[in-house]
Amino acid sequence: MRHPSFSIIPSLPGIMRVTAMLLPFCWSPFGWSATLPADLKWESNDTDPVYADPEAKRGGTFRDFISSFPLTLRKYGPDSNGGFAAYVRETNLPLLSTHPVTRNPIPMLANQWAFGADNKTLYFRINPKARWSDGQPVTADDWVFTLKMMRSKEINDPWYNNYYSTQISEVTKFDDHTLAITSGTEKSREDLLEALPFTPEPSHAIKLTANWVKEYNWKVLPVTGPYQIGELKKGKSVTFDRVKDWWGNDERYFQHRFNPDRIEIKVLRDQNIAWQHFLRGELDTFPLVMPNWWHDKSKTAEFEKGYIERLWFYNQTPQPPMGLYLNTADPLLSNLDVRLGIQHALALDKMIATLLRGDYQRLNTYGSGQGDFTNTDLKARPFDPALAREFFAKAGFTKTGPDGILRNDKGQPLSLSITYTTAEHAQRLTLLREEAKKAGLNLELNLMDASAGFKSMLEKKHQSAWMAWSGGRYPAYWEHFHKVNANKPQTNNIMNIDDDRISALVEQYDKAFDFGKKADLSRQIQQRLYELASFVPAYEVPYTRAGAWRWVRLPKVPATPQSDLLYWPLDGSNSGYSFGGLLWIDEAAKAQTRAAIKEGQTFPPVTITDTTYQQK
Repeated sequence: MRHPSFSIIPSLPGIMRVTAMLLPFCWSPFGWSATLPADLKWESNDTDPVYADPEAKRGGTFRDFISSFPLTLRKYGPDSNGGFAAYVRETNLPLLSTHPVTRNPIPMLANQWAFGADNKTLYFRINPKARWSDGQPVTADDWVFTLKMMRSKEINDPWYNNYYSTQISEVTKFDDHTLAITSGTEKSREDLLEALPFTPEPSHAIKLTANWVKEYNWKVLPVTGPYQIGELKKGKSVTFDRVKDWWGNDERYFQHRFNPDRIEIKVLRDQNIAWQHFLRGELDTFPLVMPNWWHDKSKTAEFEKGYIERLWFYNQTPQPPMGLYLNTADPLLSNLDVRLGIQHALALDKMIATLLRGDYQRLNTYGSGQGDFTNTDLKARPFDPALAREFFAKAGFTKTGPDGILRNDKGQPLSLSITYTTAEHAQRLTLLREEAKKAGLNLELNLMDASAGFKSMLEKKHQSAWMAWSGGRYPAYWEHFHKVNANKPQTNNIMNIDDDRISALVEQYDKAFDFGKKADLSRQIQQRLYELASFVPAYEVPYTRAGAWRWVRLPKVPATPQSDLLYWPLDGSNSGYSFGGLLWIDEAAKAQTRAAIKEGQTFPPVTITDTTYQQK
């Protein structure tokens, strides 16, 4: 199961800059093509270590689950940003990704690249083997079309419209297998590699119409990755089938990966019901990051008899900004003193020490683990009911009702609604609710279905949201903090931050060419967010844990430093790193295990703690 979650700057080979030159143009079916500069310094990478297991076996079905059926199969437009997006967006590959161990760029759809002299342009040579799943070749026209699509009003997606209009200046086709993508502003090479090698859409299979959102809501499109959506059972499951004779099978960084023939994603709306499916062998793996699942729930016969194995893996992934997001457009939360009071009214350290067994660590700012981009001078505000009451009093909440909750002169109780989408977090939030009463604050807990809850957040219908954004190698702020995204539906500024100072810093951050300056601006942005008090940082988890039936195999070093999941069957490039697809199904071990269960035989219990990449 893929959970919402989210930097370290990659080490990149030195590449010579090229001299700018005028580009004569010629006509192509998708527009004007240019003449390629002759003195580009082309780079590739076929020397970094491989990290999949040569012993991996192809075949079988990997069975996973999600908590709600997707509202659409589209990757863009209304309702496309729910939990299922993690799967569907990785059915297509980008031009490049990043090696999860060395942090060097590695080929995906492109096998060569070069930097332009303008500090804005990346040139790419598409791997001539690359094919869409319907057999059509991947060509530069697909990127030309995708830019047009992302800018179009037909997709009804303001975020992508804005990003591809401001951050991407143009796509230039030179021939079928050569293109350039130009940034809207000058950027460092690290930034260019992060922002420009975007994922294409199949230009031959999409027609942009006024009714595009509805027409393509359930349409299965050709893909460039190893899996394509196959069977779709509305409300019940989505199955991905491995692409027959996939073009990437023999490419260096794809070998021995993406091994199952099928990926079956069941819809199981309750975590406890999903757990029962797992114990019956109807799911292959189950996340055990949550302390009670690892320490308590996994004490079952299936684990004790060695049928299911446990794995605790320390990683080096950037930590997502997990916490409480306050909607500052809400009348109550528009008051800074109320927000400051809430910061001191939440007993997060107690929650970590008790319910979370001390396994997690308190998060101090908006994410962590991103080197100099993280403001380590900031410390999360501690639980202090007396101080919280002082702030609430400044906001006019000075009277105590018979229920112990503060009220203002109008008799309005001090009450905060928290929208959340993970039922397992109910106990955590209940603890916060009981402790918040000491500060005179009432918390109303609003559990929603994952798709509906996230939709509510994007439409800014929440008062506050308990959640985390996924993240990349270093922070992205524009979509979350810039005022242009405030007070609009279908944007990621769910705190509705409409602040000139932070918006100005975000603009400088996006334009900063020097990475030292960019890191300094990141720290300033986090400082300003701290002053706005609209985000209450909760916790971070420097590892991942899971249980798996003994027939699900991983390499000897089971994952990479950038693996935020152990059993992710797709590439992982949404994270910026190509870390996934390492698992395989051992059919012989599966038959052996099934027979042992039937005959009452057991295996030694297995719990593995892998510290290969643990940061000391």
